[in-house]
Formats: sequence, C-alpha cells, structure tokens
Amino acid sequence: MIASLLEKLRCPVSAQALAIDPAGVTGRDVGWLQTVDGRFRYPIRDGIPRFVAESNYADNFGFQWNVFARTQLDSHSGLPISRNRFWNATGWDPSAMRGKWVLDVGCGSGRFAEIALSTGAHVVALDYSSAVDACRANLRQHPNLHIIQGDVYALPFAPGCFDFVYSLGVLQHTPDVQRAFSALPIMLSSGGGRLCVDYYEKSFKSRLLPKYWLRPVTRRMDKRQLFSAVQRTVPVLLPVSRALARVPVIGALLKRLVPVANYEGLLPLSGSQLEEWAVLDTFDWLSPTFDNPQTAKTVRRWFEQTGMVDIEVLKAGHLVGRARRP
Repeated sequence: MIASLLEKLRCPVSAQALAIDPAGVTGRDVGWLQTVDGRFRYPIRDGIPRFVAESNYADNFGFQWNVFARTQLDSHSGLPISRNRFWNATGWDPSAMRGKWVLDVGCGSGRFAEIALSTGAHVVALDYSSAVDACRANLRQHPNLHIIQGDVYALPFAPGCFDFVYSLGVLQHTPDVQRAFSALPIMLSSGGGRLCVDYYEKSFKSRLLPKYWLRPVTRRMDKRQLFSAVQRTVPVLLPVSRALARVPVIGALLKRLVPVANYEGLLPLSGSQLEEWAVLDTFDWLSPTFDNPQTAKTVRRWFEQTGMVDIEVLKAGHLVGRARRP
C-alpha cells in the first residue's frame, strides 16, 4: 500500500486518519490499519483493506463475480464491450485522466477498473462484497490499482480526494439509492471533479419485465440453489428467446417475455459467450436483495441537490447521469 493511498484513507466511523499498525506487520504482510488513537482497527487481508463485515446484502454479487471473474473483462472476451459502455456513459477524455485519482464504486471483478487503468490513472476500486478478491486476481499486475472492501454509505476516504468518480450498474442495488448517490459528490475534488453514475430506468415497460415477476421469490432463495437453477434453465430458455426475437415486427417485444438475458444482435458475442453472459446476467437479474430503478427526473434532481454543474442525464444503454463539481 503506497503512502499516497494511505493519506486518502479515513476511518469510516470516526473520520480519523489511519496508519499501519506496527504490531500487525509480519514480513511483507500487513495485517491491520488503525486510527491514530487506536480505537478502531481494520484488517488487511490479501493486500486489501477490509472496512465491512464478511457477509452482507451484497453476498450474491461476491458469489457472482468470483464465479464469472473474467467474463466481462475486455481483455478476456477480446471485445470492447466494457470499454464502449464506460466511455459512452462517462463522456470523459482519457488523456485528462492520466495520473489522476479515480474512484470506482462497486468495482465487481474489475471490468471498468481495467478501462480506467488503461488511461494511466491511479484507480481505487471499491466493492461491498468479496468481488474485491476477483478484482485483485484479475488486475493485480497494475501498479496503479488499489482495492478496498468498503461501504458506499461509509466511504473510508477523505472528502475531495478524487478527480473522477464513477459507479456503473451498482447504486440501484443498494437499500437507499439517493443516500448512496449523495455519498459520491463529496469525494470529488473541488477543482472540477467529475462524477458519472448509471441506473436501470424506471418505466411502465420495465416493470413488465419477467424478472420483476420472479424476484419476490428468487431474491429470497439460497444463492447457490438459484445459480444452479439458472444454469439448468438458460440452455432451454435462451434458444426460445432467440427464436422469438426473429419474429417479424413483434420479435423484440416477444423475447422480453422470456426470463433470460439475450444479447444476440445487441453485443458481438459468440454462441458460447451468449450462453455464458446469459447465465451471468440472468442470475444478476434475479438474485440481488435490492433492485431500485430510477427515472431521469429523479436522477437530475439528485445532481441538482448536491450542487453539481454541467449536469447531463441521458440514455446510453442504461439511464446515465454525469456532471462536474464546481
């Protein structure tokens, strides 16, 4: 852990600065961070500071991203899917990120952290779940990567220490989406730090999706049992969805009635990749404890309430909000 990261860390309870506990150092393995007064201590396991309990409401994502650790990484798929989504959502200039500090909130296995790292930025990848372990395994070769297991509601950082903050595909899965969003602008530097978030869009049409019919049952299931069920049903449902999608005029509507993620015609995936992504994202639909889509009006209001400027709310695959701190 480099000194520049340690300078940014704060106790999420007391907001005190943190230091490495000398008693926790064994050779090159650092065991603990502690506050200056010694009241609060946090473990460092496998090089990752851990500010949350091992088990929490995001356990399904920890399970998911350790099973599909590399599926959505562009370096694994050979396709620019994550890259395109990242730049279409953020609208940022890659050259402006070089050497800057970037916070990835909800990093998962590192699909977007990989893109941010490619700019030469210093990337702090944070996740609430054990997905941080998959992120470390995938991207540990990057010297500018720093991984933290922490809570968006109690971010373990000093305010104003990041030039760029993004959270893609994450905040709708928190218990209080507005509160989660409100924790991000204060992390931005006051010299024009930039924020980008995206959400599932809330609409009458989206509420008709079969995942919302099934979630009252599936979100309460044991995650491994649910995953097993998804593995068994996707090879059956995906061909049905693909066939329905080819029906003239109404195919796009018909395929939405089948509870399976079908990216044929949307992403340039091979047949085996289509099935792998279908298992991953069907499980992602059905397993989260929380799933709270938002409207464009609500997203804009939240940005305005936090004093952001140059606010843009647009559709870029998902419902995207981006802005700058004055």
